[in-house]
Amino acid sequence: MSKYETVIGLEVHAQLKTNSKMFCGCPNRFGDKPNTNICPVCTGQPGTLPVINKKAIELAIKTALATDCTVSKKSVFARKHYFYPDLPKDFQISQFELPLAEHGSLEIEVNGQKKTIGITRIHLEEDAGKLVHKGAARIMGSDYSLADYNRAATPLMEIVSEPDIRSPEEAKAYMEKLAELLEYIGVCDAKMEEGSLRCDANISIRPIGQKAFGTKTEVKNMNSFKAVQKALQAEEIRHREVLEEGGKIVQETRFYDDITETTSGMRSKEQSHDYRYFPEPDLVPLEPSQEWIDEIEKTVGELPSDRKGRFITEHQLSAEWASFLIANMLADFFEQALKLYNNPSSIANWLIVEIPAVYSESEKKIPLNDYLGEANFTPAKLGELLKLIEDDTLNRTIAKTVIKEMLQTGKTIQDVIKEKGLTQISNESELEKMVQEVIANNPSQVEQFKSGKEQVMMFLVGQVMKATKGRAKPDKVQELFRKALA
Repeated sequence: MSKYETVIGLEVHAQLKTNSKMFCGCPNRFGDKPNTNICPVCTGQPGTLPVINKKAIELAIKTALATDCTVSKKSVFARKHYFYPDLPKDFQISQFELPLAEHGSLEIEVNGQKKTIGITRIHLEEDAGKLVHKGAARIMGSDYSLADYNRAATPLMEIVSEPDIRSPEEAKAYMEKLAELLEYIGVCDAKMEEGSLRCDANISIRPIGQKAFGTKTEVKNMNSFKAVQKALQAEEIRHREVLEEGGKIVQETRFYDDITETTSGMRSKEQSHDYRYFPEPDLVPLEPSQEWIDEIEKTVGELPSDRKGRFITEHQLSAEWASFLIANMLADFFEQALKLYNNPSSIANWLIVEIPAVYSESEKKIPLNDYLGEANFTPAKLGELLKLIEDDTLNRTIAKTVIKEMLQTGKTIQDVIKEKGLTQISNESELEKMVQEVIANNPSQVEQFKSGKEQVMMFLVGQVMKATKGRAKPDKVQELFRKALA
């Protein structure tokens, strides 16, 4: 057992899903040609004035309500000064002393144990631009860097946790739970690999039983949930080794290298006074009315944790299946299909097992839910397919073929069945004839079955399935074999 306790707090930055930037009308889009989504306002040209994006405020308030935060009656934008090439104004419009919301929480689960992590505050700010380093993956060691200001002034929401996290595993779980929530309520697409969700982690250790916090370091450059855990594990080990060797931890910002899985020092860690905050003179305070907050609250809807519980109790799904549907944004699809075909376990099985198997062959790099939308595969189509299985028009093997063709071509179920001739063979006399042919052509296997080798039945049934290209009903074929070989 370690004699130290780890203390972690996370600062999560989430880009908000708005059409335009935080203080101007430039498009808020990822992946466009560098420096095409810019204007005098977001590049800080003299004489320009910012205008607050109302939608960004709405989405931040929605997040605050979903995390049980108290929305402030008055919040104020401030100028946060620091000098870096990706910050064209040489200051960032953010919130400091009076944030948008405070005092919330998020429940996580690690190894079956639930824990509540406090949320200190949620505030709004503008994102910085992006530096593209040439000759190396980061600024250290690069030949030169290019500035892309497309991201500058993108609406950014910072969610600051309390220092309640006690392990890298808990930090990963918190990030995953928060990302799921943000995507679920539609405020952020939560793509860490694209930078729309980013995390700065503050970590320190202290002797077990000590109340005072140890000296903290901040870790940056973590572009996946797994990287968050690995980076904090590496820094946790480093802190212990330094202290056990009699050294002292220096408060600094450190860079995580995902190749070596180590951290290295970047710069000394700034204090709040270093940023010379003062109220933004060009923006009025935010004072959202209670009526507006109430209207936003109506859009939050059932939260993921509540929906998961309902899926388990109401639809008898396993916790794993319920989590999959919610995490992959398939919960609405599931419930819409359920209205058309009232068999929760069958619908869930197709959404969780069968359809993803086809999706994995597609080499698409988009979420499963988006893939279904792109292929125009609707809940109504899934319900129709399952009804055809139920009434013996299709068997499961044929149904998988139909789904694959539908997802690849966008054709209807009936069109695929007609073009491919995929209706199930249910004529008993026709199947009996095939069964007799298989028996006549495979005397040794027949003798093996009669001598007690039950597994041979699968071979015999397989011969009929092969001859019918999967169109025979397996259960019926097996029944006919047993009758003939009795």
